[in-house]
Amino acid sequence: MGSPLEIVAVPAFADNYLWLIQDADSGETAVVDPGDPAPVLAEAEKRGWHISTIFNTHWHPDHTGGNLAIKERTGATIIGPAGENGRVPGLDVALNEGDKVLLGAHEAEVWEVPGHTLGHIAYIFRGDKVAFVGDTLFAMGCGRLFEGTPEQMHRSLSRLAELPDDFKLYCAHEYTLANARFAAHAFPGNQAIGERLTAVERARAAGKPTVPTSVAEERATNPFLLARNIEHFADLRREKDNFRSA
Repeated sequence: MGSPLEIVAVPAFADNYLWLIQDADSGETAVVDPGDPAPVLAEAEKRGWHISTIFNTHWHPDHTGGNLAIKERTGATIIGPAGENGRVPGLDVALNEGDKVLLGAHEAEVWEVPGHTLGHIAYIFRGDKVAFVGDTLFAMGCGRLFEGTPEQMHRSLSRLAELPDDFKLYCAHEYTLANARFAAHAFPGNQAIGERLTAVERARAAGKPTVPTSVAEERATNPFLLARNIEHFADLRREKDNFRSA
């Protein structure tokens, strides 16, 4: 394989990350979950990149709201989950478990990772040790169960956690500080969580992003991966839904 993927975070709304990714050898460029078209188009234009593909992980508007405007401007092909019942705007290619997608020479496997929504997918670039996981797994957290069950989300998270330690996980929101505070509440004696909370507090105070994260970090400090069993997982998810840190 040639050059590694170039990955650029484009902040949007209050806490979203829209990811611009490019294969430098071919110049092919994609955007992952473009909820807002304006900052994505501006960043691509600034870099002289032409967006050829839109990767959607699930249907929520803060992930798909920019699809049609970007497609109109660039002619990009919109790819996304087949299992979202037609709710992804402008979908051209519907993806299922085991499908493969290319960005230049870089190949991604499509994994179905339901829980947050029923049709949620992730894009696993094994050659680059990179995964775009949408709202399934967050740094030190996971997505709310808007459509799926605790069993589905637990299975999805466990599957992502089986990737190699050095895989980088690109989620779609800057939720890490709130997640870290909940993790410290849920596992008060966990030294790794305490140390990571301190690091996250420093990063956010300095205005620095806390994503991507790594599989190794999540295995060690994500409360939902530390759950003893599915019942404990479900209890943690319910508690997190109502948790307000000091």
